[in-house]
Amino acid sequence: MDFYSLKARLIYILSIGLILSACNKHRKIDVSDIQVDVKIERFDHDFDSLRLKPMDEQAGVLYKKYGVFYTDFIERILKAGTSRDTLYYTKLRDIFADKSYGELKHDVDAAYPNLDKQTEELTDAFKHIKYFYPQQRLPKLYAYLSGFQTQIAVGEGYFGIGLDLFLGADSRFYPALTNAFPHYISRRFTADNITPRVIEGMAREDMFPEREADRTLLAKMVYNGKIMYYMDQVLPDVPDSTKIGYTDAQLKWCESFKGDIWGYFLEENLLYETDYQKLTKYLNEAPFTPGLGEENDSAPKLGIWTGWQIVKAYMEKHPDITLQQLMQDRDAQKILNEAKYRPKNP
Repeated sequence: MDFYSLKARLIYILSIGLILSACNKHRKIDVSDIQVDVKIERFDHDFDSLRLKPMDEQAGVLYKKYGVFYTDFIERILKAGTSRDTLYYTKLRDIFADKSYGELKHDVDAAYPNLDKQTEELTDAFKHIKYFYPQQRLPKLYAYLSGFQTQIAVGEGYFGIGLDLFLGADSRFYPALTNAFPHYISRRFTADNITPRVIEGMAREDMFPEREADRTLLAKMVYNGKIMYYMDQVLPDVPDSTKIGYTDAQLKWCESFKGDIWGYFLEENLLYETDYQKLTKYLNEAPFTPGLGEENDSAPKLGIWTGWQIVKAYMEKHPDITLQQLMQDRDAQKILNEAKYRPKNP
């Protein structure tokens, strides 16, 4: 069985973000005295021990060490069967016997002989989270190989990082996976995306999940804008393009046509639209936004980008409102009204 033949599935966390609000743009928060203990466990290395040692014995060792993550990895990511039945050993033996497993492991080990840089980045980010949310429980972090199944895995008390989907835009593997991961997505499979994706995933999946009741485009714009504003505060040194997942040209396009973008939403009466099929092209990953721009040069996710600008404008006009108060505020209409967002093209 080809390790790569597993149907590619990406729990892809939308990557979105832009510029710090004016009131915070030049202010650095001192988090040096905040203590956090960050360690990224190399599950990918421990998983390989199943190949080198008696499988039954080593599976017990890994289950004891990783608990629910081991179960989730076997059942949800590899889809090898239930971890309560040793029949999944056959699937593991097939994976280890395949040449492609060794090739992938080689490239991951070469790209990530250690995760010191990511540990340092996540330590700083987690300190910022604790600054704003002292009671927030921080997840355990595990690095794994998924066979191009899952870039990010979120589970009970843990956050998993699929290193095989952070090998760099020029990885030899990605051209063969364009059906699952087009270039406009795989170009962001880089090391500098690991920390932003972890922080964004925590925000969306754990700290501030989207309400099902938020069905209008305006509600979704403001929700995403708040997530991005939160990322600004927690990741003050991450470039705008990395947070939003834009190229430099796409970021420039949004700034150049921000007035036209907002005018388009208003003219098309989209703010209160609830038909998700109509909204997806303004919220989801894509190479560009159909119907906007010339020669497909527009940026994607314009609803998210615009929502972010609305939230920043709102916070600039309300410097007394804390990040915590912002994230708790569910009134998208009020935030829009008080933001007085009326952009013009430069």
